This record gives sequence, structure tokens and C-alpha cells, in this order.
Amino acid sequence: MKLIDSFGPNPRMVRMFMAEKGIELPKEELDLMGGQNREKSYTDRNPGGQMPALELDDGTVIAETTTMCQYLEEKHPTPAILGDTPESRAVSSMWVRRVELGITEHMYNGFRYAEGLGLFKDRLYCIPEAADGLKAKAQDGLKWLDGLLEGNDYIAGANVGLADMILYCCMDFAQGVGQPIDAELKNISAWFQRMNSRPSAEASLHSSCAASGMRG
Repeated sequence: MKLIDSFGPNPRMVRMFMAEKGIELPKEELDLMGGQNREKSYTDRNPGGQMPALELDDGTVIAETTTMCQYLEEKHPTPAILGDTPESRAVSSMWVRRVELGITEHMYNGFRYAEGLGLFKDRLYCIPEAADGLKAKAQDGLKWLDGLLEGNDYIAGANVGLADMILYCCMDFAQGVGQPIDAELKNISAWFQRMNSRPSAEASLHSSCAASGMRG
């Protein structure tokens, strides 16, 4: 099995998950900024064209970051990040869905349709007029989450979970491309610093971050 890897907040999230679990895999590096992930040699393996992906020993390619993490957790069950009981796994999955549907997808599309438009306009269907509204919707989701984080270290409980990694990698990227963290969100700000201080945060950064000027 190998990780098909690149720069970017989504690949970083999977690398962060792997670092938290102590998983090391051989890597095949693609140039995301140069569009190598949209070339036929890759889309024949992963029709979605997104990064990252896992290529198994039998040639099966698994994409979608949460699915990749679920697979890796099943192969390497300890330490458990997605939960070690049916109940804790359900809570983890619930918060992953809330964070992705209510916050991060809006943040990512807000970037793709505005600051990232030059990069994405020929790669996917873009809606520039929706960018401001999507960014505002993401901020509304963060305000909602800020209240729920009162007294809690992490989103889904006392321990770091997948929802935390998804949101952290998205926000760390987004704050450098037009979506800064609102200082009035005290609980979100404290949570972000808590995530930022984890060794996996630094370990998961791509080597091209300095050159690109972005966090991914």
C-alpha cells in the first residue's frame, strides 16, 4: 500500500491522521499545483481526480479523505481515533459530517471561487458570485461551533478526533488565503492553538509550504 500524496490541506489531514497513529507508508508524489492530479494517468486510477489517495497492493485506489482514514484505522486500530465502541464511532462520524457539511466545504469553495479561481477555473465548475456567501456561511458555522466548544478541549470529546483534524487543516490553510480566524471566537481560537501545538501539526506540513506561501 502507498499514499498518493501532494501539497494541500486535504492531503495534510491524512498525513496528520497517520502521524497521530504512527503509520508510515511509501509515497507517490504528484504536483497538485501543476495539475498532475487531473491528468489521465491519475484519473484512470482515481476518476475524482482529487488528492490524496491510497493505492493498495492489488491496485485498488481508495480516495475521499474520511474513507481513507476509516480504512487506515481498520488496518491499524490502535490508538483509536475514530472511536473504539459503536457509540464513540457514531459520535465521531456525526461530528465529521457536521464539520464537513457545515464549515469546511464552504471554506474550501469560498477559496476555489475567489482567491483560488485562477487555479481552479479550468479544473472544476466554479461559481465566483457565490464566494462571499460561502465564506459567510462558513463563519456562521464556526460561530455555532464556538459555543459548543465551551469547556471542551476537542470537538467530539476529551480526545483529539478526525473532525478536529479536518477543521484544523482547513482553517490553517484558509487563514492564509482570505479567511482569517475571527479573534472574537475565543473557544475556536483556543482550540486552534491546542491543535497547532500537537507534534502532528508540524510533522504533517508539506515540504513545499515555504515556497508556495500556503499551509498544506
